[in-house]
Amino acid sequence: MDGSHIALLLLELGAVFAGLSVVVQAARALGLSPIPLYLLAGLAFGTGGLLPLDSVEPFVEVGAEIGVVMLLLMLGLEFSADELIGSLGSHGPSGLVDLFLNAPAGFVAGLLLGLPLPACLALAGVTWISSSGIVAQLLQDLGAMANRETPSVLSVLVLEDIAMAMFLPILVVVLAGGGPLQAVGGVALALGAVLVAMFMAAKQGHRIGALLANDDDELSLLRLLGIVMLVAGLAQAMGASAAVGAFLVGLSIPSSMAHRAQQLLGPLRALFASVFFVTFGLRTDPAELVPVLGVALVLALVTVLTKFGTGWFAAGRDGVGPRGRVRAGAALTARGEFSIVIAGLAVAAGYDQVGPLAAAYVVLLAVLGPVLARWAEPVLGRMGVLRRGTVAT
Repeated sequence: MDGSHIALLLLELGAVFAGLSVVVQAARALGLSPIPLYLLAGLAFGTGGLLPLDSVEPFVEVGAEIGVVMLLLMLGLEFSADELIGSLGSHGPSGLVDLFLNAPAGFVAGLLLGLPLPACLALAGVTWISSSGIVAQLLQDLGAMANRETPSVLSVLVLEDIAMAMFLPILVVVLAGGGPLQAVGGVALALGAVLVAMFMAAKQGHRIGALLANDDDELSLLRLLGIVMLVAGLAQAMGASAAVGAFLVGLSIPSSMAHRAQQLLGPLRALFASVFFVTFGLRTDPAELVPVLGVALVLALVTVLTKFGTGWFAAGRDGVGPRGRVRAGAALTARGEFSIVIAGLAVAAGYDQVGPLAAAYVVLLAVLGPVLARWAEPVLGRMGVLRRGTVAT
């Protein structure tokens, strides 16, 4: 890369970060999460936008992947492995409700549009899976980590990510026209990786804590980042999710060291998380969204209701009251990174119709989800739809 390209890269990066500071300030003034504004900014300055920023693409592509890893790592630091494993054990039914409420909407939409069955299966995955990255950021932005419904939300997210380790190999085989033995092999490898990682998180966390028991912040930060990236990379290579790997590393860090890890990682998380959300918008050409916007809007409205049903059911299993159950449902409505990955697999396999519809659908819910998470519960409460019961809210 010559000097002029470096100069252009630095100028565009400077403009991006300066612009993001304005976005964050505006979001704070409006009392919103900055996520929807990040996404809209990405649409404005990405492919087909007002002023495409092409030189920053290599940086933001890598930065976006790191952003998801950092978001899920910080989320894992909020909880212990024993807490999560106990919650997962009690939320198996929530995972099934999530699947049966949300996946059929995409599949049926594909059938109504006359798409081939493999494309319909891909759309089922697009509407099924919530965005772990967006939800993680929302919980931080809204100060909801200590809420009664948050473990329920996290359990659904982790169950979805584990389910993706099984769904993606099956989808790849179906899209390629392969046989059942190939699908079974891919599922076995991915599920094995997740189970091993969960076991290590529960049983070997003290070893990671020992590596961080150092007064030198620089050394501790480098060790932590090294462990996280290695585990995330191995999880991704074995067919699981890099985000799940990072989440499990966060779980494995003892509570006595978790606060220090959060302090060390806080600025990095804020930086790369913003890059992740902006990159999502940068990758989307607004012109491709217009023809399918009506279908995407109907699908989004239907699946907002089905995700509310998931959150209502999951939080109810933990004895959470109506207000908390609404908050859980609203938090889960956003779709994001996994939905785009699924759509990308379908497009790569020759099912081009899936791409624009999935992109429009995800953009709508990635913007609408944070708004609902912020306002659904207080608005319904003022309308008298919700009432405080005897259980925790």
